[in-house]
Amino acid sequence: MKFLTSGKVKDLYDMGDGTLLFRFSDRVSAYDVKFNETIPQKGKVLCKFAEFWFNELDVPSHFVKRYSDTEIIVKKMRMIPLECVVRGYFYGSLVGRWKNGEALLPKHTDTTLAAKLLEPIFDPTTKSEHDVPVSKTKALEMNLVTEAQYAWLEKTSVDIYKKMSLLADDAGFILADLKLEFGILDGQVTLGDSIGPDEYRLWLKDSYQIGTTQEAYDKQILRDWLTEHGYQKQFDDARNAGKEPIAPEIPKEIISKMTERYVTAYEKLSGCTL
Repeated sequence: MKFLTSGKVKDLYDMGDGTLLFRFSDRVSAYDVKFNETIPQKGKVLCKFAEFWFNELDVPSHFVKRYSDTEIIVKKMRMIPLECVVRGYFYGSLVGRWKNGEALLPKHTDTTLAAKLLEPIFDPTTKSEHDVPVSKTKALEMNLVTEAQYAWLEKTSVDIYKKMSLLADDAGFILADLKLEFGILDGQVTLGDSIGPDEYRLWLKDSYQIGTTQEAYDKQILRDWLTEHGYQKQFDDARNAGKEPIAPEIPKEIISKMTERYVTAYEKLSGCTL
């Protein structure tokens, strides 16, 4: 087994037989900033969520098996340089982009914070250090995908979102949005990477209230704390000045809340004990 690289959350190893090992850590990042603190149990939750979702979805994927409580084995494939984002609610970066005229929405869309969209929308981004939203025209101009691939990715991503939303609803949650990644395996577009609370927004259905910040069971807990205390602006100002943002210390209560909610989300959705 050969070490390849460390990402924001997981470490990758080449198994030497056409497969990779993903080792999920307790590391956390937000707004493209890595933090020194870790979130206990996070790696275990991400690993078991990946296994759960890949097994639940009726879509070809690179998933082979879970190797340990924090590791999965996947098939190697050539990743498509497009992050496939599906949004079901008016929330997150979509709000600011719409206000700035950078995002178009269908007529009669309710633009109250956290309102459910008329239909889920496909809102892809580039796959880079700082992801940038791209239209279909731009994605084709940049040769990120072919026209046929874009159409398939759009339909498949929305279909996956709808299925995951139903499963979340049955467990008492709302799936607000979702980020998926795909690659080419044996000439076929295939679902890849991992799927878990670092890749979507999950809200508690019983406390959902339109027009307000939602009760998050995902990484949004950390993002909300950062925004509330002005750190998001500090990060942006640092980058605009050509400097690397400095990560603040995450309070113990935020760390504890993230662990508790990650574990709760997994156990409610999967029906299994972590």
